[in-house]
Amino acid sequence: MRILHPKSLWCSALLFFICLLMSNPTAGAERVIILNTAVSPILLQLGLESVVVGVTYNDEVFSDRTRIGSHLSPNIELIRALQPDLIIAGSKRAFPDEMADRFKSNLFRYDPRDLQEILDTVMVIGRLFQKEKEAIAIVKRENQRLEKFVRTETPVTMVFEISQQPLKLAGRLNIVNSIIERAGGKNLVTIENKHVLISPEKVLMLNPDLYLYQNGPMNKNPVTPKKRNVFKTLKSRVLEVDQLQYTRAGLNAFDAVEELNKMIRQLNR
Repeated sequence: MRILHPKSLWCSALLFFICLLMSNPTAGAERVIILNTAVSPILLQLGLESVVVGVTYNDEVFSDRTRIGSHLSPNIELIRALQPDLIIAGSKRAFPDEMADRFKSNLFRYDPRDLQEILDTVMVIGRLFQKEKEAIAIVKRENQRLEKFVRTETPVTMVFEISQQPLKLAGRLNIVNSIIERAGGKNLVTIENKHVLISPEKVLMLNPDLYLYQNGPMNKNPVTPKKRNVFKTLKSRVLEVDQLQYTRAGLNAFDAVEELNKMIRQLNR
């Protein structure tokens, strides 16, 4: 297996894959399995739906394709039966190299940590599949959206709850951090991790203007923070958001920026 990763060289992702296209037999792969559902809307908008042969059980974009289990626990025999020439997965933690080595297919790791990396990877995939024109159109559209967002002079401070129990907040390596910054906010959690274990007492000490908490698979049916005994003295404004909109690092992240920017402007009125 050959592992394709935009961060595998010191050069930029785009330069790396421009070189890769000249020598890589996986360019223009015809049988693709998607393990990271965040990439599905990208392939759809690039016009690559015909190459997708398998997806995870929670993929809503290609719902008519073969379901091969979950990202963390894929059905190995089913994947082999589909004979993919390319598997698109997430981080090594979600899909370790040891698992990847069990397949003959090439592996593309999709694991952007900020909005710019999402757009860079759109270009990478576009070049890989000879869909550069479509990729450029997507990047231009999303950049134009970002330019329209109104930012306040003083950023609204906030934290983003990943899970209520145990209490985890989004760190600087989470896509949420980039969403917050581009929307005009400031993430008070500065630790260089995606998820940060934290005590309620520490949250109260941070005293954010806004407490965002997600509702979704990683935080099912959370109790609003204001109704939790540990947050009786919490002074922050509290807002519930959709997990798949905010913590899935795909084109949906740009919709999240727009939504959060509107929330921030409403709070400042």
